[in-house]
Amino acid sequence: GPDLYANALAQPLLCAVELATWRALAPRLPLPRAFAGYSVGELAAYGCAGALDADALLALAATRAAAMDAACAEPTGLLAVRGLTRARLAALADAHGCALAIVNGEDRAAVGGPRRALPGLAAAAQALGAQITPLAVSLAAHTPWLAPAVPRFAEALAASPLRAPPVPVLAGIDGSAVSDRDTAIRTLSAQLAQTVDWAACLDALVERGCTVLLELGPGSGLSRMARDRHPELAARSVADFRSLDGAAGWVARMLG
Repeated sequence: GPDLYANALAQPLLCAVELATWRALAPRLPLPRAFAGYSVGELAAYGCAGALDADALLALAATRAAAMDAACAEPTGLLAVRGLTRARLAALADAHGCALAIVNGEDRAAVGGPRRALPGLAAAAQALGAQITPLAVSLAAHTPWLAPAVPRFAEALAASPLRAPPVPVLAGIDGSAVSDRDTAIRTLSAQLAQTVDWAACLDALVERGCTVLLELGPGSGLSRMARDRHPELAARSVADFRSLDGAAGWVARMLG
């Protein structure tokens, strides 16, 4: 039911599903050039990259959720917006006391802020021709309203057994490759209150020479965004296949 979207449940569950899927697939696949994750998926990416074991990953996911839930003094939320450029949407959000939260493409993004401000922002964006979709989340993640959660999560990361990732993980805030522990702590905590630039992450994967992207799921939203931004990429989700063997076989065929 709706409780599935509560941070305290959703974040550990997502990390568990993604790590379990990767561990089942890893013996059947070549070593990736990089891992990238969307929002809490960035934390899961460190588990997949070998920087966190399962227990530490799930404990950090729970701590992240608790820190985020405790951060906002007033109700906040997110809206998905399609049809406005990043610059125009950022200016519109600022004018309504909100902020850019996630950039998915040239005209696809999410904005967040106080719930009382979101209807006015939505109406103004629609008046400019944008399509609006309220997101099923309870917080304006990746905006300044989550700033109080950043030091708490950074402290938890510093106290955890997080290791330097053996395979680079892309930082959600700018797409840069992270290969050391200190940078991982800084970027993982910073993204709670800074805009996630998923478009930059997709571009960075291409720049690193990646030609095949496999989304671990659940769902297939990230692979669809990858194909939209880089049609030349082979991008699919595990959710598209009937079995893990099917997903691994597809990767092998795409790599030649």
